[in-house]
Amino acid sequence: MDEVELYREQILRHVSPVITGRFAGFQASYTREVKVGQPLLILVFLAASVGRLLGSLLRMRPGRRSFKELKKGPEFLVTPLRVRDDLGQTYEVEMHGHLPQSALHRGDLVQLTTRPQKDERLPVRLIQVVNLTTMQPLTPRIPTTWSHLGPALLLQAIAGLLVILVVVAAWLS
Repeated sequence: MDEVELYREQILRHVSPVITGRFAGFQASYTREVKVGQPLLILVFLAASVGRLLGSLLRMRPGRRSFKELKKGPEFLVTPLRVRDDLGQTYEVEMHGHLPQSALHRGDLVQLTTRPQKDERLPVRLIQVVNLTTMQPLTPRIPTTWSHLGPALLLQAIAGLLVILVVVAAWLS
């Protein structure tokens, strides 16, 4: 009996910060949550509560989000993509965020700038891609802690901090 071996393409982990090769395609996307630092969140939430209290005294209707909702953190899209170099070796890279759909086509010559992730088991993360076929530089964007908190909550927190500073300064005088 002949042994039948199934050919399975070997996916390599790249260690260099730059990968140049042909774009082989996107894999299935999924979401991952951004962690929000608890001390920072508590400080912003308490200061915003003072700002909301001030707003309610002035008959303003500020939007309110719960601490639990803020603690959850924003989710971002993770899309693994593969690049094949001139030697035919395939590398997998994680892209966090979004790129325009028409930005990359299978077979395009690309140059990827990558960075290792905190979890060493994960593939390197895509920082920037230059499509050398179209000479178009592309940078995926992901949500940050500040965009998750939102401008309204941050303005309330600033107002609350100012009120706290004025009260503390008056008390110390």
